[in-house]
Amino acid sequence: MKIDRIDVYYVALPLIYPWRTAYGEDPDVHSVLVRLVSGEYEGWGESTPLKAPFYSPETAMSVYYNITEFMAPLVVGREIERAEDILDALVWFKDNPFAKAGCEIAWWSLKAQMEGRPLHELFGGKHREVEAGADFGVQDSYDMLLAKLQGAVDRGFKRIKLKARRGWDLEMLRIVRRAFPKQTFHIDCNSGYTLDDLPLFREIDKIGLAMIEQPLFHTDLLEHAELQRQIETPICLDESVKSVKAFEWALKLKSCRVLNIKMGRVGGLSVALKLHQMAKDAGIPCWVGSMLESGIGAGILVELATLDNFTYPGDLFPSSFFYRQDLTIPELVLNANCTFTPSRVAGTPYQPVLERVQKAALFSRSIEPAR
Repeated sequence: MKIDRIDVYYVALPLIYPWRTAYGEDPDVHSVLVRLVSGEYEGWGESTPLKAPFYSPETAMSVYYNITEFMAPLVVGREIERAEDILDALVWFKDNPFAKAGCEIAWWSLKAQMEGRPLHELFGGKHREVEAGADFGVQDSYDMLLAKLQGAVDRGFKRIKLKARRGWDLEMLRIVRRAFPKQTFHIDCNSGYTLDDLPLFREIDKIGLAMIEQPLFHTDLLEHAELQRQIETPICLDESVKSVKAFEWALKLKSCRVLNIKMGRVGGLSVALKLHQMAKDAGIPCWVGSMLESGIGAGILVELATLDNFTYPGDLFPSSFFYRQDLTIPELVLNANCTFTPSRVAGTPYQPVLERVQKAALFSRSIEPAR
C-alpha cells in the first residue's frame, strides 16, 4: 500500500479523577493520534507517553515533534507492505519507541481496513472474550480506596492492580488484604524503589500478591534479577522492557517471571507480537498494559489481548472509567462479566469522531510527500 498522507494530532483529554502513581499525578492524558491515508482507506493509531517525562524519557510533545519532523516524512509516499517496513525506515533513530509506534500502530489499522478483517485476525489472535482487570491509583484516603475496591469486587473483577509509592505501600496493602483476603491483587511501583528497600519487599512478600510490577529503576534488569532471587512474589517488568533486545537480556538474567506489554512503550504492535512469542516460548505469562489511551488505542488493545499468552486480565478499561466523553463512537463498554468483546468488523468498531479529535487537539499537522 502507498501512504498518501499522514495526519498527526496532539490531544489532551481531562480525566474524571487524577491518575496518581509513584512518579506524580496526571490530571489529563496527553496523547498523539496518527492517521494514515492510502487511497480511500484510512487507519488510526495512538501513542500515549503522557505529558511529562515521568513514565519514560519521551513526552507527548517529543513524540508529536519526532513524528511530524523526522519520522512521518520517511514513511509518507512510500509503499509499505509490512509493519516492519515502517520500523526499518526509522531504524537509525535511537530509542524513542513511543514515537516509532505512532505510524506503526496506525499501519495495522489501515491494513485491517483494506483487507476488511478484524485486527485480532492480523495479529493471529482468536475471537474470544478478553478479561479486564480493575486498576486504582493512589487515592485521597484508605476509605476511598476500600470503597472503590468493594465496587470492583462486587462487579466481579478477577484481579485488581494497585498503584504503590512511598507512604502508600505496606500499610495500604495490609489494610486492603484484611478487607479482601481472597481477592487477587498486584501492585505497580513505577520504578519508585531500590534494592535498599529489600526489607519492605520481604514484608510485602507475605501478603500474597499475584506480582510486583516494575519495583526498581526504569531501565534496570540486573537488580530486578537480584530482587527476584530474594522474594517469592513474581516480578513483572514494564518500563525496563522497551525492545526485543531488552527482553532477551531479561530472560538471560531471569529478571522477571511476568511481562507487561504496552504497544507504545515497546515501539509498536509488531514488536509487541514478537515479545509475546518470546515470552510464550520462555514460559513467561504476559498481560496487556495501558497508558490510559482513548477509545482509539484502547480498542486496539482489546484486539491484542486475544493472543493466547495474554493469560492475566489486562489493563482494559471502558471509556467511562477515565473520560466523560471519549473520542470514539461507539465508546468502549465493559461486558457484564468484566470482559471485552473483540471486533467482528474491519479493524475495531471504535472509530474516532473527527470533530471531537479536533476539539481535543492542541496541535495538528498533515504530512504529504514532497513535491
